[in-house]
Amino acid sequence: RKQATGYSTSSSDEEFESKPSLTHKTKRALRKRRKLEKETKQLIKQEELKRLHKAQAVQRQLEELEERQRALEIFGVELERELRGEADSGTKDENQMLHEWFELVMEKNKLMRYESELLIIAQELELEDHQSRLEQKLREKMAIDDSLKDEMDLNEEHEI
Repeated sequence: RKQATGYSTSSSDEEFESKPSLTHKTKRALRKRRKLEKETKQLIKQEELKRLHKAQAVQRQLEELEERQRALEIFGVELERELRGEADSGTKDENQMLHEWFELVMEKNKLMRYESELLIIAQELELEDHQSRLEQKLREKMAIDDSLKDEMDLNEEHEI
């Protein structure tokens, strides 16, 4: 009897010990998952901030570029008048004015190329932001158990 009782007691002790260890493992897994989710959210926020700073820098550069283009435009109009003889050219000869005109055109073309590059960078930032939002939305959709989703949810998840 003592042996049988001892045996049954030890097996029931093992059962009780295994249940808490399972819940402990589950809790540990949940903590680990929450920690990963928190780290992921922090990384996403950092990436968003980087994109925001880059977008602000691009916007500032575009504004500066626009001011430089306006100044060149004003200078170009005056130079054009001088070339036509409508304005007093003073001591400048025609060759010097033509040289300035070509430099002006080259500078304007350079600014236009730079503007195109900045616009492409801005578009890339918009696309990266859109991709990030879609990834976040997909993560949220995938976190929901499939048995709880209806046809519309599944279709939306598939579309994302």
